[in-house]
Amino acid sequence: MFQDVIWIAVGLAGLFFGGNWLVQGAARFAKTLGVSPIVIGLTIVAYGTSMPELLVSVQAALGGNADISMGNVVGSNIANIGLIIGISALIFPMVVQLQFLRREIPIMIGVSLLLLFLAQDGVLQATDGLLFVMGAVGFSVFSYLLAKREEAELIKETTEFTATLVEPPKSILSDLALIGGGIAVLLVGSERLVFGAVNIATALGVPQLVIGITLVAVGTSLPELATSVIAAFKKESEIAIGNVVGSNIFNILGILGITSLITPINVNPQLIRVDMFIMIGFSVALYLFCIGRKINRLEGLLLLVGYVAFTVYAFVPR
Repeated sequence: MFQDVIWIAVGLAGLFFGGNWLVQGAARFAKTLGVSPIVIGLTIVAYGTSMPELLVSVQAALGGNADISMGNVVGSNIANIGLIIGISALIFPMVVQLQFLRREIPIMIGVSLLLLFLAQDGVLQATDGLLFVMGAVGFSVFSYLLAKREEAELIKETTEFTATLVEPPKSILSDLALIGGGIAVLLVGSERLVFGAVNIATALGVPQLVIGITLVAVGTSLPELATSVIAAFKKESEIAIGNVVGSNIFNILGILGITSLITPINVNPQLIRVDMFIMIGFSVALYLFCIGRKINRLEGLLLLVGYVAFTVYAFVPR
């Protein structure tokens, strides 16, 4: 078991560093090609931080570990709100742009409800995956077109924050090497994390779903956590909220979409009965906290306590 713990640690480190290298390399490469910072922030940074979830979910599903694949996505979405928004709001109260209240958060809730509906038959098929992927493409185009019409201040903040994540362009060769290295480390990290998690779950008699929805989910959310904490310390709450909400939408539409296109994903009834409702509950709570256009430290603490309670509940035998 000690060796499996080591593999999990290696996997988590691989996801963190590989994800960062991939985002840095891809963003620098895009900047070298003259892509605007707002587009880099909306696509490469947003989707790049979700690459660990994608690779872990695909690896787990192909290995016949559907509970880790599905638990990873549902657990990541819960962690993104309860853990990441909770910690970010504790660092500095978060001002909420009206666009998140009117658009992105309702879309996140709608996408979560769509997942719950499509999962009722106990499996996500290729047709479900195609619908999700089309939704992901549509959401990306929608976000880009609307970003061009946003308030100048929000564009300025997004541009400035992207600049803090993206180093000045170097040579294209070094950018491609960073991208390739990031992908390679992500692949190894995701494989080792799934391997170690499955072995630990088997040895301890803990259901794979519990491991997937807690340990693996938090591990794959590390890039989002790092990005949001940086934004919180810089008092750029729009970036922190946008990073989480955008990641949650992509986790369902992009990750489950791509994974179920590759191979059908069996859905554990426990996810349908309880955990997806908890995920939706956290999304609704975030919406309610945002109505006042500010998430204060008390609300951040409530989200964090709620996440700790969920984690404890996940390990209670059912």
